[in-house]
Amino acid sequence: MKLTRQCISFFFLAGSTILAVGCRTNNSTQPQLGGSTSASDDLAHRTIKRRAVEAVIWSTPAVNFDRMYQAMVHDANAGDGGNKIVYWSRLFDWKNQTLTPNPDSIYLMAFFNTKDVGPVVLEIPPADEGSITGSIDDCWQTAIEDVGPAGLDKGKGGKYLILPPDYKDKAPSGYFVLETHNYEGFALLRSTLKSNTDADIAKAVAYGKRIKIYPLSQAVHPPATQFVDAISIVFDATIPWDMRYFESLNRIVQTEPWLPRDKAMIDQLRSIGIEKGKPFSPDAKMEETLKGAVAEAHSWLADQYEHSYFPPPYYDGGNWHVPVSPDVIEGLHTFYGDPDKYPIDGRAVAYTLGFFSAKHFGAGSFYLMTFNDKDGHSLEGSNTYRLNVSANAPVSQYWSATVYDRDTHALIRNMQWASRSSQTPGLQKNADGSVDIYFGPKAPSGKDSNWVPTSASGKFEVLFRLYGPQKPLFDKTWKLPDIEKSN
Repeated sequence: MKLTRQCISFFFLAGSTILAVGCRTNNSTQPQLGGSTSASDDLAHRTIKRRAVEAVIWSTPAVNFDRMYQAMVHDANAGDGGNKIVYWSRLFDWKNQTLTPNPDSIYLMAFFNTKDVGPVVLEIPPADEGSITGSIDDCWQTAIEDVGPAGLDKGKGGKYLILPPDYKDKAPSGYFVLETHNYEGFALLRSTLKSNTDADIAKAVAYGKRIKIYPLSQAVHPPATQFVDAISIVFDATIPWDMRYFESLNRIVQTEPWLPRDKAMIDQLRSIGIEKGKPFSPDAKMEETLKGAVAEAHSWLADQYEHSYFPPPYYDGGNWHVPVSPDVIEGLHTFYGDPDKYPIDGRAVAYTLGFFSAKHFGAGSFYLMTFNDKDGHSLEGSNTYRLNVSANAPVSQYWSATVYDRDTHALIRNMQWASRSSQTPGLQKNADGSVDIYFGPKAPSGKDSNWVPTSASGKFEVLFRLYGPQKPLFDKTWKLPDIEKSN
């Protein structure tokens, strides 16, 4: 190895006095200052791509939110701006392309924006003719508070007052006051069904439409809440792993204040062309780099999901997992308040799978997820499987098992239905009180009421929900068996 001696002036000043001067010995095999343009360009390209990959991982929950917002604006034709409610006027089908939604519940999504109108009121009705299970989240999908029987109002109903960031005025009495760090957000509200009959579905929809959202400034004479029915449209909120990803991220940067915990990302985003107050207009070379970065981030997140993201199995030796890591659950409860933790990686994986978070996980509902059968093999849509739901499921409301596309984590397109629940009309029970649910491209003979169709051309995953979870679930005296391949 050839060494050369090159004098480069380096000095330190104390006032006008030079304290040190010297020469440095360089290894001539290393790039020098003022080296080749190609080497410099390659280094810059790799740096930008790395930063773009990290930007995707960091921003997943906010982009996930923006995709739902854009679906409201464009797919549902609701127009720009918040303070309106998207709902489904009956049990929805595959056209609801949010991430892992529950087709056995009536969904209402109340979008709010305090930037121009100031504090916003969300009214939840008392649990009389119906009941609401839900949570209010900011645009980063960190739960602000839960509502309904498992929330602050304890089922009595009430007015939740969502304040803008750094709100200085005194909030009026009579409200559950919620301080926020962002202008935008949404409440995911589920109107609980007593059964899946047409009459009870209609009642749950009517009850849900008693929810109100309006600016505090109009509280004396609240305007009628705008409800937008999405039942007949393709409401596509899946995450696009292309340039649209960065367009959503740019909208969040332009409209929302920087959170102190995230200020390290300001320069990172500026280097990929996203900067507050400036248009996002990447040239062809930058666009090529960003496309490669978002594809790489997607691949990494999918690999994390399959191999290392989930916490240990919920039941020893089984394949059901709680679909969010303990560090992320803790962060969502505390607004990531632990100064020594910020689980960005786990948070990113969680929000490629689903949307919304509850302030108190497991209080109103509980979730178990699997993408493998009893033998540890991926669930293939071309096979037929059986899930035996043990008798006496520990729920005060109902349970459901829903199938999702393994690649998109949305409902499989063009399927007749996506789930079966303890409220499904005609559901067959075994002599011991257990229930067999079948997943596959064709129903086993005589089992249509207990069957969920799958696409023979892809893999799938199953999310098992328990609403009103009870003690035997948590002490594990009740166990959900693994899914088994059926002959």
